[in-house]
Amino acid sequence: TLSILPIIINPHHPRATEAATKYFLVQATAAALILLAGTFNTWQTGQWTITHTTPLSSTILLMALMLKLGLAPFHSWYSDAIQGTTLYTALIISTWQKLAPLIVLFSLPQTPTINMLSLGFISALVGGLAGLNQTQARKLLAFSSIAHMGWLVMALAFNSSLACLTLIMYIFMTMAAFLTLAPMLHSLPDLGMMYPYSPAKTMMLTGIVLSLGGLPPLSGFVPKWLILTELTMNNFLSLSIFMVLASLPGIYFYARLAYLTMLTTPPNTTTPMYNWRFKHNIHMGLALITTLATLLLPLTPALTNTF
Repeated sequence: TLSILPIIINPHHPRATEAATKYFLVQATAAALILLAGTFNTWQTGQWTITHTTPLSSTILLMALMLKLGLAPFHSWYSDAIQGTTLYTALIISTWQKLAPLIVLFSLPQTPTINMLSLGFISALVGGLAGLNQTQARKLLAFSSIAHMGWLVMALAFNSSLACLTLIMYIFMTMAAFLTLAPMLHSLPDLGMMYPYSPAKTMMLTGIVLSLGGLPPLSGFVPKWLILTELTMNNFLSLSIFMVLASLPGIYFYARLAYLTMLTTPPNTTTPMYNWRFKHNIHMGLALITTLATLLLPLTPALTNTF
């Protein structure tokens, strides 16, 4: 937490200062709750480890980790913090900074399943609905992250290997989206200018946002498909139906992103002067990440056997 604060505040803008302050206060509060949960657990069990936790300490620790991850209903700070940073910093907050609380969450031995399922469903629903009326790219990606974290938490309630696969797919898709958008985008109307700037990146971004929406045959469909299968096998058929319905708003605003990217290109002359001077190369790393974020569905059997 402390190491990323200078990165958040680096633009030296009042909005960046506000984002850094909110991020620090929320993370400090969550850390205090983790210490409180450890104190309660030691008082009741006589040991500091988390291998044997009481229901009270487990619940407090779960709430603290949800606050750190920005899951609903503790999500209000997350979109504001992402909005006040650059897209590269937002990428770090959305991926690297979530690894530590997720590792602790993976290590919890006695987390109530119903609590995890409830938080996962609420996060998926809130992330989808809150993204419908957003016009800022960073806030839209923030609510997308909240929705994906809801799916991940729901997978963790049943199968840690499936949750690990979901996390890896989330990191690939988020990295591809942020790295593609970072050089050229501030708000959604800017998407209409992407095609003259870089047609290749426009095609890549269309595939990425549809993969984030979980549409087959793209990679984003894999974790949602496996999670819904896991819910059905554990006799949570009604919850799986609600999760499908909760994902529909997310599919709508991802489809809107694809529409703004591909179908709202402004008129362009056929013989622009000096057009040859402005060639934007696609880095091999970005091309590889985009491939992993969109084309892994045929490898689903191998992925499930690996994890």
